[in-house]
Amino acid sequence: MPRRFGAIIAYLCAVTGFSALVWWFAFTAALTPLAERGHADLSLASDRLVGELQRFQQVGVLLADHPSLLSLAKGGVDPDTFSVLLEAADKTGPLEIFLVGANGEVLASSEGVKTNERNQNSKAYFQRAMDGALGASHFLIEDIGARIFYFSAPLLAGGAPFGAVVVKVDIEAVEESDWRGDPQAIFFTDEAGVVFVSNRSELLFRERNALIPLENPHPFLEHSTQIISGHEIWRTNGWPYIPARALHLTQPVPVIGMTGEVLISTAPAERNAWLQALVAAALCVTFGAFLYLASERRRGLADLLAVEAEAKAELEGRVQLRTQELSNANTDLRREITEREEAESALKQAQADLVQASKLTALGEMSAGISHELNQPLMAIRSFAENAEVFLERGNTEVAGQNLARISELSRRMGRIIKNLRAFARQEYEPITNVDICSVVDAVLEMSEERLLREGIAVDWQRPQTSIWARGGEVRLQQVLTNLLANAADAMDASALKKVSIRIDAQPETCRIHLRDFGPGIDAPEKIFDPFYSTKKIGAAEGMGLGLSISYGLIQSFGGNIRGRNHPEGGAEFIVELAAVHTGVQEE
Repeated sequence: MPRRFGAIIAYLCAVTGFSALVWWFAFTAALTPLAERGHADLSLASDRLVGELQRFQQVGVLLADHPSLLSLAKGGVDPDTFSVLLEAADKTGPLEIFLVGANGEVLASSEGVKTNERNQNSKAYFQRAMDGALGASHFLIEDIGARIFYFSAPLLAGGAPFGAVVVKVDIEAVEESDWRGDPQAIFFTDEAGVVFVSNRSELLFRERNALIPLENPHPFLEHSTQIISGHEIWRTNGWPYIPARALHLTQPVPVIGMTGEVLISTAPAERNAWLQALVAAALCVTFGAFLYLASERRRGLADLLAVEAEAKAELEGRVQLRTQELSNANTDLRREITEREEAESALKQAQADLVQASKLTALGEMSAGISHELNQPLMAIRSFAENAEVFLERGNTEVAGQNLARISELSRRMGRIIKNLRAFARQEYEPITNVDICSVVDAVLEMSEERLLREGIAVDWQRPQTSIWARGGEVRLQQVLTNLLANAADAMDASALKKVSIRIDAQPETCRIHLRDFGPGIDAPEKIFDPFYSTKKIGAAEGMGLGLSISYGLIQSFGGNIRGRNHPEGGAEFIVELAAVHTGVQEE
Protein backbone atom coordinates (compact mmCIF):
# COMPACT_ATOMS: atom_id res chain seq x y z
CA MET A 1 0.00 0.00 0.00
CA PRO A 2 2.75 2.62 0.81
CA ARG A 3 4.41 1.81 -2.52
CA ARG A 4 1.17 2.40 -4.37
CA PHE A 5 0.64 5.71 -2.49
CA GLY A 6 4.17 6.87 -3.42
CA ALA A 7 3.51 6.11 -7.09
CA ILE A 8 0.33 8.21 -6.98
CA ILE A 9 2.22 11.18 -5.42
CA ALA A 10 4.98 10.92 -8.06
CA TYR A 11 2.42 10.83 -10.85
CA LEU A 12 0.63 13.93 -9.48
CA CYS A 13 3.96 15.78 -9.30
CA ALA A 14 4.64 14.86 -12.92
CA VAL A 15 1.16 16.08 -13.91
CA THR A 16 1.84 19.39 -12.12
CA GLY A 17 5.12 19.86 -13.98
CA PHE A 18 3.54 18.98 -17.31
CA SER A 19 0.67 21.40 -16.69
CA ALA A 20 3.18 24.15 -15.85
CA LEU A 21 4.94 23.54 -19.17
CA VAL A 22 1.59 23.63 -20.99
CA TRP A 23 0.78 26.95 -19.27
CA TRP A 24 4.14 28.42 -20.26
CA PHE A 25 3.94 27.38 -23.92
CA ALA A 26 0.30 28.48 -24.21
CA PHE A 27 1.10 31.87 -22.62
CA THR A 28 4.13 32.55 -24.83
CA ALA A 29 2.21 31.43 -27.92
CA ALA A 30 -0.64 33.81 -27.09
CA LEU A 31 1.72 36.78 -26.76
CA THR A 32 2.46 36.91 -30.51
CA PRO A 33 -1.15 37.49 -31.70
CA LEU A 34 -1.64 39.81 -28.72
CA ALA A 35 1.39 41.84 -29.84
CA GLU A 36 0.15 41.91 -33.43
CA ARG A 37 -3.23 43.22 -32.31
CA GLY A 38 -1.50 45.74 -30.03
CA HIS A 39 0.71 47.02 -32.86
CA ALA A 40 -2.40 47.44 -35.01
CA ASP A 41 -4.23 49.36 -32.25
CA LEU A 42 -1.19 51.56 -31.58
CA SER A 43 -0.73 52.25 -35.28
CA LEU A 44 -4.40 53.16 -35.59
CA ALA A 45 -4.24 55.47 -32.58
CA SER A 46 -1.09 57.12 -33.94
CA ASP A 47 -2.70 57.63 -37.32
CA ARG A 48 -5.79 59.18 -35.74
CA LEU A 49 -3.72 61.54 -33.59
CA VAL A 50 -1.47 62.57 -36.49
CA GLY A 51 -4.43 62.99 -38.80
CA GLU A 52 -6.29 65.17 -36.32
CA LEU A 53 -3.23 67.37 -35.66
CA GLN A 54 -2.37 67.65 -39.35
CA ARG A 55 -5.91 68.86 -39.94
CA PHE A 56 -5.09 71.94 -37.88
CA GLN A 57 -1.78 72.34 -39.69
CA GLN A 58 -3.68 72.42 -43.00
CA VAL A 59 -5.84 75.23 -41.61
CA GLY A 60 -2.69 77.36 -41.25
CA VAL A 61 -1.53 76.41 -44.74
CA LEU A 62 -4.86 77.43 -46.26
CA LEU A 63 -5.00 80.74 -44.34
CA ALA A 64 -1.44 81.60 -45.42
CA ASP A 65 -2.79 82.39 -48.89
CA HIS A 66 -5.71 84.54 -47.72
CA PRO A 67 -5.55 88.08 -49.23
CA SER A 68 -6.60 89.81 -45.98
CA LEU A 69 -3.79 88.17 -43.98
CA LEU A 70 -1.23 88.83 -46.71
CA SER A 71 -2.23 92.52 -46.88
CA LEU A 72 -1.99 93.02 -43.09
CA ALA A 73 1.35 91.20 -42.85
CA LYS A 74 2.80 93.44 -45.57
CA GLY A 75 2.03 96.53 -43.50
CA GLY A 76 -1.37 97.36 -44.82
CA VAL A 77 -4.64 97.72 -42.94
CA ASP A 78 -7.38 95.17 -43.44
CA PRO A 79 -10.38 95.28 -41.07
CA ASP A 80 -11.57 91.83 -42.26
CA THR A 81 -8.56 89.99 -40.82
CA PHE A 82 -10.14 89.42 -37.41
CA SER A 83 -13.37 88.07 -38.92
CA VAL A 84 -11.39 85.75 -41.21
CA LEU A 85 -9.41 84.32 -38.29
CA LEU A 86 -12.46 84.06 -36.07
CA GLU A 87 -14.53 82.27 -38.75
CA ALA A 88 -11.70 79.82 -39.43
CA ALA A 89 -11.30 79.13 -35.68
CA ASP A 90 -15.04 78.59 -35.22
CA LYS A 91 -15.21 76.14 -38.14
CA THR A 92 -12.10 74.09 -37.37
CA GLY A 93 -12.01 74.16 -33.55
CA PRO A 94 -8.48 75.32 -32.48
CA LEU A 95 -7.96 77.41 -29.36
CA GLU A 96 -6.67 80.37 -31.32
CA ILE A 97 -5.37 81.39 -34.73
CA PHE A 98 -3.11 84.44 -34.94
CA LEU A 99 -1.09 86.28 -37.56
CA VAL A 100 2.57 87.04 -36.80
CA GLY A 101 4.69 89.62 -38.60
CA ALA A 102 8.24 89.16 -39.74
CA ASN A 103 9.56 90.70 -36.47
CA GLY A 104 7.62 88.16 -34.36
CA GLU A 105 4.88 90.60 -33.36
CA VAL A 106 1.34 89.26 -33.21
CA LEU A 107 -0.62 91.34 -35.71
CA ALA A 108 -4.09 89.81 -35.36
CA SER A 109 -5.79 86.98 -33.50
CA SER A 110 -9.09 85.14 -33.55
CA GLU A 111 -9.41 86.17 -29.88
CA GLY A 112 -9.14 89.88 -30.73
CA VAL A 113 -6.48 92.41 -31.66
CA LYS A 114 -4.76 91.96 -28.34
CA THR A 115 -3.48 88.49 -27.53
CA ASN A 116 -1.97 86.92 -24.49
CA GLU A 117 0.79 85.47 -26.63
CA ARG A 118 4.16 87.19 -26.23
CA ASN A 119 6.47 88.05 -29.06
CA GLN A 120 6.92 84.91 -31.19
CA ASN A 121 10.48 85.66 -32.25
CA SER A 122 11.97 83.13 -29.85
CA LYS A 123 9.57 80.33 -30.70
CA ALA A 124 11.01 77.38 -32.65
CA TYR A 125 7.87 76.95 -34.72
CA PHE A 126 7.99 80.66 -35.73
CA GLN A 127 11.65 80.43 -36.69
CA ARG A 128 10.82 77.33 -38.72
CA ALA A 129 8.13 79.28 -40.59
CA MET A 130 10.53 82.15 -41.22
CA ASP A 131 12.85 79.62 -42.87
CA GLY A 132 10.06 78.98 -45.36
CA ALA A 133 8.89 75.63 -43.94
CA LEU A 134 5.99 74.35 -41.83
CA GLY A 135 6.68 74.49 -38.11
CA ALA A 136 5.28 72.47 -35.23
CA SER A 137 5.96 72.56 -31.46
CA HIS A 138 4.24 71.54 -28.27
CA PHE A 139 4.33 73.07 -24.82
CA LEU A 140 3.10 72.22 -21.37
CA ILE A 141 1.68 75.03 -19.26
CA GLU A 142 2.29 73.45 -15.86
CA ASP A 143 0.43 76.01 -13.75
CA ILE A 144 -2.89 75.23 -15.47
CA GLY A 145 -1.98 71.75 -16.76
CA ALA A 146 -2.67 72.71 -20.37
CA ARG A 147 -1.01 70.93 -23.28
CA ILE A 148 -0.71 73.07 -26.38
CA PHE A 149 0.36 72.26 -29.95
CA TYR A 150 1.46 75.09 -32.22
CA PHE A 151 1.49 74.81 -36.01
CA SER A 152 2.95 77.56 -38.18
CA ALA A 153 2.74 78.20 -41.93
CA PRO A 154 4.85 80.89 -43.65
CA LEU A 155 3.47 83.83 -45.61
CA LEU A 156 5.48 83.91 -48.82
CA ALA A 157 6.09 86.64 -51.39
CA GLY A 158 8.53 85.97 -54.17
CA GLY A 159 9.72 82.87 -52.33
CA ALA A 160 10.73 84.85 -49.16
CA PRO A 161 8.70 84.61 -45.91
CA PHE A 162 7.43 87.84 -44.39
CA GLY A 163 5.21 86.49 -41.65
CA ALA A 164 3.41 83.40 -40.41
CA VAL A 165 -0.02 82.03 -39.52
CA VAL A 166 0.04 80.17 -36.19
CA VAL A 167 -2.67 77.68 -35.14
CA LYS A 168 -2.90 76.95 -31.41
CA VAL A 169 -4.48 73.55 -30.55
CA ASP A 170 -5.58 72.13 -27.19
CA ILE A 171 -4.58 68.44 -26.99
CA GLU A 172 -7.38 67.76 -24.49
CA ALA A 173 -9.97 68.32 -27.22
CA VAL A 174 -8.09 66.04 -29.61
CA GLU A 175 -7.99 63.23 -27.04
CA GLU A 176 -11.70 63.45 -26.29
CA SER A 177 -12.64 63.30 -29.97
CA ASP A 178 -10.25 60.49 -30.91
CA TRP A 179 -9.57 57.60 -28.55
CA ARG A 180 -10.25 58.52 -24.93
CA GLY A 181 -12.44 55.42 -24.53
CA ASP A 182 -10.02 52.81 -25.94
CA PRO A 183 -9.57 49.75 -23.67
CA GLN A 184 -5.76 49.79 -24.02
CA ALA A 185 -3.60 52.31 -22.19
CA ILE A 186 -2.03 54.38 -24.98
CA PHE A 187 0.37 57.27 -24.37
CA PHE A 188 2.79 59.37 -26.41
CA THR A 189 6.06 60.65 -24.99
CA ASP A 190 7.90 63.58 -26.53
CA GLU A 191 11.60 63.87 -27.23
CA ALA A 192 12.16 65.13 -23.67
CA GLY A 193 10.76 61.85 -22.29
CA VAL A 194 7.52 63.35 -20.91
CA VAL A 195 4.08 61.78 -21.51
CA PHE A 196 2.33 64.50 -23.46
CA VAL A 197 -0.71 62.71 -24.92
CA SER A 198 -2.59 59.76 -23.43
CA ASN A 199 -6.02 58.22 -23.09
CA ARG A 200 -5.25 57.68 -19.37
CA SER A 201 -5.16 60.99 -17.52
CA GLU A 202 -3.08 59.50 -14.69
CA LEU A 203 -0.18 59.02 -17.11
CA LEU A 204 -0.06 62.64 -18.29
CA PHE A 205 3.08 64.67 -17.47
CA ARG A 206 4.82 61.54 -16.17
CA GLU A 207 8.52 61.62 -16.91
CA ARG A 208 10.18 58.61 -18.52
CA ASN A 209 13.93 59.25 -18.44
CA ALA A 210 13.25 62.95 -19.02
CA LEU A 211 16.13 64.83 -20.61
CA ILE A 212 14.79 68.16 -19.29
CA PRO A 213 12.93 67.61 -15.99
CA LEU A 214 9.78 69.60 -15.37
CA GLU A 215 9.58 72.19 -12.63
CA ASN A 216 7.14 69.92 -10.82
CA PRO A 217 8.31 66.42 -11.76
CA HIS A 218 5.85 63.53 -11.80
CA PRO A 219 7.43 60.11 -11.34
CA PHE A 220 6.48 57.59 -13.97
CA LEU A 221 4.49 54.44 -13.35
CA GLU A 222 6.43 52.06 -11.13
CA HIS A 223 7.05 48.87 -13.02
CA SER A 224 9.43 45.99 -13.53
CA THR A 225 10.36 44.66 -16.96
CA GLN A 226 10.62 41.05 -18.07
CA ILE A 227 11.43 39.73 -21.55
CA ILE A 228 9.40 36.66 -22.51
CA SER A 229 9.86 35.14 -25.98
CA GLY A 230 11.13 38.46 -27.27
CA HIS A 231 8.19 40.43 -25.82
CA GLU A 232 8.53 43.12 -23.12
CA ILE A 233 6.23 42.43 -20.18
CA TRP A 234 5.61 45.08 -17.49
CA ARG A 235 4.54 44.37 -13.94
CA THR A 236 2.99 47.54 -12.52
CA ASN A 237 1.88 48.54 -9.05
CA GLY A 238 -1.77 48.14 -10.03
CA TRP A 239 -3.14 51.58 -10.83
CA PRO A 240 -6.95 51.66 -11.30
CA TYR A 241 -6.98 51.79 -15.10
CA ILE A 242 -3.54 50.34 -15.79
CA PRO A 243 -3.21 46.53 -16.09
CA ALA A 244 -1.07 44.93 -13.37
CA ARG A 245 0.66 42.81 -16.00
CA ALA A 246 0.84 44.16 -19.51
CA LEU A 247 2.58 43.77 -22.85
CA HIS A 248 4.52 46.95 -23.63
CA LEU A 249 4.83 48.01 -27.28
CA THR A 250 6.32 51.15 -28.83
CA GLN A 251 6.15 52.85 -32.21
CA PRO A 252 7.93 56.04 -33.31
CA VAL A 253 5.73 58.86 -34.61
CA PRO A 254 8.27 61.19 -36.27
CA VAL A 255 5.57 63.36 -37.88
CA ILE A 256 4.80 64.94 -34.49
CA GLY A 257 8.16 64.18 -32.88
CA MET A 258 6.86 61.65 -30.38
CA THR A 259 6.93 57.96 -29.56
CA GLY A 260 3.69 56.04 -29.22
CA GLU A 261 3.44 53.41 -26.49
CA VAL A 262 0.70 51.00 -25.47
CA LEU A 263 0.12 48.72 -22.49
CA ILE A 264 -2.02 45.67 -23.33
CA SER A 265 -3.26 43.49 -20.52
CA THR A 266 -1.95 39.93 -20.67
CA ALA A 267 -4.94 38.69 -18.67
CA PRO A 268 -6.62 37.10 -21.75
CA ALA A 269 -3.40 35.25 -22.60
CA GLU A 270 -3.03 34.14 -18.98
CA ARG A 271 -6.63 32.97 -18.83
CA ASN A 272 -6.17 31.01 -22.03
CA ALA A 273 -2.93 29.52 -20.70
CA TRP A 274 -4.59 28.56 -17.39
CA LEU A 275 -7.50 27.01 -19.27
CA GLN A 276 -5.18 24.90 -21.42
CA ALA A 277 -3.09 23.94 -18.39
CA LEU A 278 -6.21 22.89 -16.45
CA VAL A 279 -7.46 20.88 -19.45
CA ALA A 280 -4.07 19.17 -19.73
CA ALA A 281 -4.07 18.44 -15.98
CA ALA A 282 -7.63 17.12 -16.12
CA LEU A 283 -6.78 14.85 -19.05
CA CYS A 284 -3.66 13.57 -17.28
CA VAL A 285 -5.54 12.98 -14.02
CA THR A 286 -8.35 11.25 -15.91
CA PHE A 287 -5.86 9.10 -17.77
CA GLY A 288 -4.11 8.27 -14.49
CA ALA A 289 -7.40 7.36 -12.87
CA PHE A 290 -8.31 5.06 -15.73
CA LEU A 291 -4.83 3.58 -15.60
CA TYR A 292 -5.16 2.98 -11.87
CA LEU A 293 -8.60 1.42 -12.28
CA ALA A 294 -7.30 -0.72 -15.13
CA SER A 295 -4.42 -1.97 -13.01
CA GLU A 296 -6.80 -2.79 -10.18
CA ARG A 297 -9.11 -4.53 -12.55
CA ARG A 298 -6.19 -6.44 -14.03
CA ARG A 299 -5.27 -7.55 -10.55
CA GLY A 300 -8.78 -8.90 -10.08
CA LEU A 301 -8.81 -10.48 -13.49
CA ALA A 302 -5.62 -12.34 -12.74
CA ASP A 303 -7.53 -14.30 -10.14
CA LEU A 304 -10.01 -15.37 -12.79
CA LEU A 305 -7.39 -16.59 -15.24
CA ALA A 306 -6.84 -19.82 -13.41
CA VAL A 307 -10.57 -20.51 -13.44
CA GLU A 308 -10.76 -19.68 -17.10
CA ALA A 309 -7.78 -21.85 -18.08
CA GLU A 310 -9.80 -25.04 -17.77
CA ALA A 311 -12.70 -23.51 -19.64
CA LYS A 312 -10.27 -22.34 -22.32
CA ALA A 313 -9.00 -25.87 -22.90
CA GLU A 314 -12.54 -27.09 -23.34
CA LEU A 315 -13.29 -24.19 -25.64
CA GLU A 316 -10.26 -24.94 -27.81
CA GLY A 317 -11.53 -28.47 -28.31
CA ARG A 318 -14.89 -27.16 -29.41
CA VAL A 319 -13.17 -24.63 -31.70
CA GLN A 320 -11.20 -27.38 -33.41
CA LEU A 321 -14.37 -29.35 -33.98
CA ARG A 322 -16.16 -26.29 -35.30
CA THR A 323 -13.17 -25.43 -37.49
CA GLN A 324 -13.37 -28.86 -39.13
CA GLU A 325 -17.06 -28.35 -39.79
CA LEU A 326 -16.38 -24.92 -41.32
CA SER A 327 -13.61 -26.40 -43.48
CA ASN A 328 -16.02 -28.99 -44.85
CA ALA A 329 -18.64 -26.31 -45.46
CA ASN A 330 -16.01 -24.19 -47.23
CA THR A 331 -15.14 -27.08 -49.52
CA ASP A 332 -18.80 -27.56 -50.40
CA LEU A 333 -19.14 -23.83 -51.02
CA ARG A 334 -16.13 -23.79 -53.38
CA ARG A 335 -17.62 -26.69 -55.31
CA GLU A 336 -20.95 -24.86 -55.57
CA ILE A 337 -19.15 -21.69 -56.75
CA THR A 338 -17.37 -23.70 -59.45
CA GLU A 339 -20.67 -25.16 -60.60
CA ARG A 340 -22.25 -21.70 -60.68
CA GLU A 341 -19.33 -20.29 -62.70
CA GLU A 342 -19.69 -23.13 -65.21
CA ALA A 343 -23.43 -22.49 -65.42
CA GLU A 344 -22.81 -18.74 -65.89
CA SER A 345 -20.31 -19.45 -68.66
CA ALA A 346 -22.83 -21.70 -70.38
CA LEU A 347 -25.48 -18.98 -69.98
CA LYS A 348 -23.20 -16.37 -71.56
CA GLN A 349 -22.50 -18.71 -74.49
CA ALA A 350 -26.21 -19.30 -74.91
CA GLN A 351 -26.82 -15.55 -74.86
CA ALA A 352 -24.12 -15.05 -77.49
CA ASP A 353 -25.71 -17.75 -79.65
CA LEU A 354 -29.09 -16.08 -79.18
CA VAL A 355 -27.68 -12.72 -80.20
CA GLN A 356 -26.10 -14.28 -83.30
CA ALA A 357 -29.40 -15.98 -84.13
CA SER A 358 -31.23 -12.68 -83.70
CA LYS A 359 -28.67 -11.01 -85.92
CA LEU A 360 -29.16 -13.63 -88.65
CA THR A 361 -32.92 -13.17 -88.34
CA ALA A 362 -32.51 -9.42 -88.69
CA LEU A 363 -30.31 -9.94 -91.74
CA GLY A 364 -32.98 -12.09 -93.29
CA GLU A 365 -35.58 -9.43 -92.65
CA MET A 366 -33.17 -6.76 -93.92
CA SER A 367 -32.91 -8.39 -97.33
CA ALA A 368 -36.50 -7.32 -97.93
CA GLY A 369 -35.63 -3.82 -96.79
CA ILE A 370 -32.82 -3.51 -99.36
CA SER A 371 -35.39 -3.14 -102.08
CA HIS A 372 -36.93 -0.31 -100.07
CA GLU A 373 -33.55 1.45 -99.89
CA LEU A 374 -32.86 0.96 -103.63
CA ASN A 375 -36.36 1.55 -104.92
CA GLN A 376 -35.99 5.31 -105.37
CA PRO A 377 -32.61 5.18 -107.22
CA LEU A 378 -34.02 2.44 -109.51
CA MET A 379 -37.08 4.55 -110.28
CA ALA A 380 -34.80 7.53 -111.00
CA ILE A 381 -32.64 5.36 -113.32
CA ARG A 382 -35.74 4.18 -115.14
CA SER A 383 -36.95 7.77 -115.55
CA PHE A 384 -33.56 8.96 -116.82
CA ALA A 385 -33.33 5.93 -119.20
CA GLU A 386 -36.78 6.65 -120.69
CA ASN A 387 -35.88 10.33 -121.05
CA ALA A 388 -32.54 9.43 -122.66
CA GLU A 389 -34.35 7.15 -125.15
CA VAL A 390 -36.71 9.99 -126.07
CA PHE A 391 -33.86 12.47 -126.48
CA LEU A 392 -31.91 10.00 -128.64
CA GLU A 393 -34.89 9.57 -130.91
CA ARG A 394 -35.05 13.35 -131.23
CA GLY A 395 -31.32 13.48 -131.92
CA ASN A 396 -30.57 15.47 -128.78
CA THR A 397 -27.49 13.46 -127.85
CA GLU A 398 -26.16 16.05 -125.42
CA VAL A 399 -29.15 15.84 -123.07
CA ALA A 400 -29.32 12.07 -123.56
CA GLY A 401 -25.66 11.85 -122.56
CA GLN A 402 -26.40 13.86 -119.42
CA ASN A 403 -29.20 11.41 -118.53
CA LEU A 404 -26.89 8.47 -119.15
CA ALA A 405 -24.26 10.12 -116.89
CA ARG A 406 -26.90 10.47 -114.17
CA ILE A 407 -27.83 6.81 -114.64
CA SER A 408 -24.15 5.90 -114.23
CA GLU A 409 -23.88 8.04 -111.09
CA LEU A 410 -27.06 6.52 -109.64
CA SER A 411 -25.73 3.02 -110.37
CA ARG A 412 -22.51 3.78 -108.53
CA ARG A 413 -24.57 5.25 -105.70
CA MET A 414 -26.68 2.07 -105.52
CA GLY A 415 -23.46 0.08 -105.31
CA ARG A 416 -22.29 2.23 -102.42
CA ILE A 417 -25.69 1.83 -100.71
CA ILE A 418 -25.50 -1.95 -101.00
CA LYS A 419 -21.93 -1.88 -99.75
CA ASN A 420 -22.89 0.22 -96.73
CA LEU A 421 -25.91 -1.95 -95.95
CA ARG A 422 -23.66 -5.03 -96.11
CA ALA A 423 -21.10 -3.28 -93.88
CA PHE A 424 -23.83 -2.41 -91.39
CA ALA A 425 -25.07 -5.98 -91.34
CA ARG A 426 -21.51 -7.24 -90.66
CA GLN A 427 -20.77 -4.40 -88.19
CA GLU A 428 -18.21 -2.99 -90.63
CA TYR A 429 -17.65 0.76 -91.01
CA GLU A 430 -16.05 2.84 -93.71
CA PRO A 431 -13.72 5.66 -92.59
CA ILE A 432 -15.55 8.78 -91.41
CA THR A 433 -14.80 11.89 -93.50
CA ASN A 434 -15.94 15.49 -93.87
CA VAL A 435 -19.29 15.53 -95.65
CA ASP A 436 -21.11 18.44 -97.33
CA ILE A 437 -24.55 18.25 -95.71
CA CYS A 438 -26.18 20.42 -98.37
CA SER A 439 -24.99 18.10 -101.17
CA VAL A 440 -26.27 15.06 -99.26
CA VAL A 441 -29.75 16.60 -98.90
CA ASP A 442 -29.75 17.58 -102.59
CA ALA A 443 -28.90 13.99 -103.59
CA VAL A 444 -31.64 12.52 -101.35
CA LEU A 445 -34.25 14.90 -102.79
CA GLU A 446 -33.10 14.01 -106.29
CA MET A 447 -33.54 10.27 -105.68
CA SER A 448 -36.95 10.79 -104.03
CA GLU A 449 -38.21 13.37 -106.51
CA GLU A 450 -40.47 11.02 -108.50
CA ARG A 451 -42.30 9.66 -105.45
CA LEU A 452 -42.72 13.11 -103.94
CA LEU A 453 -44.22 14.41 -107.19
CA ARG A 454 -46.40 11.34 -107.59
CA GLU A 455 -47.87 11.66 -104.09
CA GLY A 456 -48.16 15.45 -104.25
CA ILE A 457 -45.76 16.14 -101.39
CA ALA A 458 -44.27 19.64 -101.28
CA VAL A 459 -40.71 20.04 -100.01
CA ASP A 460 -39.62 23.16 -98.11
CA TRP A 461 -35.82 22.82 -98.40
CA GLN A 462 -34.24 25.85 -96.71
CA ARG A 463 -30.85 25.45 -98.32
CA PRO A 464 -28.01 27.56 -96.82
CA GLN A 465 -26.08 29.90 -99.08
CA THR A 466 -22.76 28.17 -98.38
CA SER A 467 -21.72 24.56 -97.87
CA ILE A 468 -21.94 23.16 -94.33
CA TRP A 469 -19.52 20.40 -93.41
CA ALA A 470 -19.84 17.72 -90.76
CA ARG A 471 -18.23 14.43 -89.80
CA GLY A 472 -19.91 11.33 -91.25
CA GLY A 473 -20.24 9.00 -94.25
CA GLU A 474 -21.84 10.43 -97.37
CA VAL A 475 -23.71 7.32 -98.58
CA ARG A 476 -24.77 6.22 -95.11
CA LEU A 477 -26.05 9.72 -94.32
CA GLN A 478 -28.00 9.66 -97.63
CA GLN A 479 -29.44 6.33 -96.55
CA VAL A 480 -30.61 7.79 -93.21
CA LEU A 481 -32.19 10.88 -94.78
CA THR A 482 -33.83 8.78 -97.53
CA ASN A 483 -35.36 6.52 -94.89
CA LEU A 484 -36.59 9.53 -92.86
CA LEU A 485 -38.05 11.13 -95.99
CA ALA A 486 -39.80 7.86 -96.99
CA ASN A 487 -41.25 7.48 -93.48
CA ALA A 488 -42.51 11.07 -93.66
CA ALA A 489 -44.19 10.34 -96.99
CA ASP A 490 -45.80 7.19 -95.58
CA ALA A 491 -47.02 9.08 -92.49
CA MET A 492 -48.77 11.75 -94.63
CA ASP A 493 -50.58 9.23 -96.82
CA ALA A 494 -53.98 10.30 -95.48
CA SER A 495 -53.12 13.85 -94.44
CA ALA A 496 -54.75 16.88 -95.97
CA LEU A 497 -51.52 18.85 -95.95
CA LYS A 498 -48.64 16.93 -97.54
CA LYS A 499 -45.48 18.86 -96.90
CA VAL A 500 -41.95 18.10 -95.73
CA SER A 501 -39.71 20.79 -94.19
CA ILE A 502 -35.91 20.38 -94.21
CA ARG A 503 -33.52 22.87 -92.64
CA ILE A 504 -29.94 22.84 -91.28
CA ASP A 505 -28.99 24.48 -87.99
CA ALA A 506 -25.22 25.07 -87.96
CA GLN A 507 -23.63 25.68 -84.56
CA PRO A 508 -19.92 26.10 -83.66
CA GLU A 509 -19.66 22.54 -82.34
CA THR A 510 -22.62 20.69 -83.86
CA CYS A 511 -24.61 20.59 -87.08
CA ARG A 512 -28.32 19.66 -86.85
CA ILE A 513 -30.53 18.47 -89.72
CA HIS A 514 -34.27 19.02 -88.99
CA LEU A 515 -36.74 16.99 -91.08
CA ARG A 516 -40.41 17.58 -90.26
CA ASP A 517 -43.61 16.23 -91.78
CA PHE A 518 -47.21 17.39 -91.31
CA GLY A 519 -48.70 13.97 -90.62
CA PRO A 520 -50.45 12.66 -87.47
CA GLY A 521 -47.24 12.53 -85.38
CA ILE A 522 -45.66 9.73 -83.35
CA ASP A 523 -47.65 7.64 -80.86
CA ALA A 524 -44.67 6.48 -78.75
CA PRO A 525 -41.54 8.63 -79.44
CA GLU A 526 -39.49 6.64 -76.95
CA LYS A 527 -39.93 3.38 -78.96
CA ILE A 528 -39.40 4.56 -82.53
CA PHE A 529 -35.75 3.41 -82.68
CA ASP A 530 -36.47 -0.07 -81.27
CA PRO A 531 -35.99 -2.89 -83.83
CA PHE A 532 -39.21 -4.18 -85.47
CA TYR A 533 -41.25 -1.34 -83.97
CA SER A 534 -43.55 0.16 -86.62
CA THR A 535 -46.56 2.41 -86.67
CA LYS A 536 -47.63 1.26 -90.14
CA LYS A 537 -50.70 -0.89 -90.56
CA ILE A 538 -50.32 -4.64 -90.88
CA GLY A 539 -49.84 -5.55 -94.52
CA ALA A 540 -48.50 -2.14 -95.51
CA ALA A 541 -45.57 -2.27 -97.90
CA GLU A 542 -42.09 -2.06 -96.51
CA GLY A 543 -43.29 -1.90 -92.95
CA MET A 544 -40.67 -4.11 -91.22
CA GLY A 545 -39.82 -1.62 -88.44
CA LEU A 546 -36.06 -1.78 -89.06
CA GLY A 547 -35.50 1.48 -90.96
CA LEU A 548 -35.21 3.80 -87.96
CA SER A 549 -33.21 1.22 -86.01
CA ILE A 550 -30.70 1.00 -88.87
CA SER A 551 -30.62 4.79 -89.15
CA TYR A 552 -29.96 5.07 -85.44
CA GLY A 553 -27.01 2.70 -85.72
CA LEU A 554 -25.57 4.57 -88.70
CA ILE A 555 -25.71 7.97 -86.97
CA GLN A 556 -24.21 6.47 -83.82
CA SER A 557 -21.32 5.15 -85.93
CA PHE A 558 -20.55 8.77 -86.93
CA GLY A 559 -20.35 9.77 -83.27
CA GLY A 560 -23.61 11.69 -83.72
CA ASN A 561 -27.15 11.42 -82.42
CA ILE A 562 -30.67 11.13 -83.85
CA ARG A 563 -33.92 11.73 -82.03
CA GLY A 564 -37.56 12.04 -82.93
CA ARG A 565 -40.40 14.01 -81.39
CA ASN A 566 -43.83 15.42 -82.06
CA HIS A 567 -43.54 19.00 -83.29
CA PRO A 568 -45.45 21.55 -81.15
CA GLU A 569 -47.33 22.74 -84.25
CA GLY A 570 -48.21 19.22 -85.40
CA GLY A 571 -46.53 16.42 -87.27
CA ALA A 572 -43.33 14.53 -86.49
CA GLU A 573 -39.82 15.98 -86.50
CA PHE A 574 -36.53 14.09 -86.64
CA ILE A 575 -33.27 15.81 -85.68
CA VAL A 576 -29.89 14.43 -86.77
CA GLU A 577 -26.90 15.84 -84.87
CA LEU A 578 -23.36 15.57 -86.25
CA ALA A 579 -20.01 17.04 -85.24
CA ALA A 580 -19.38 20.29 -87.12
CA VAL A 581 -16.25 20.83 -89.25
CA HIS A 582 -14.72 24.30 -89.63
CA THR A 583 -12.15 23.59 -92.36
CA GLY A 584 -14.59 23.83 -95.23
CA VAL A 585 -12.48 21.32 -97.19
CA GLN A 586 -13.56 17.75 -97.73
CA GLU A 587 -11.01 15.09 -96.83
CA GLU A 588 -9.71 12.91 -99.61
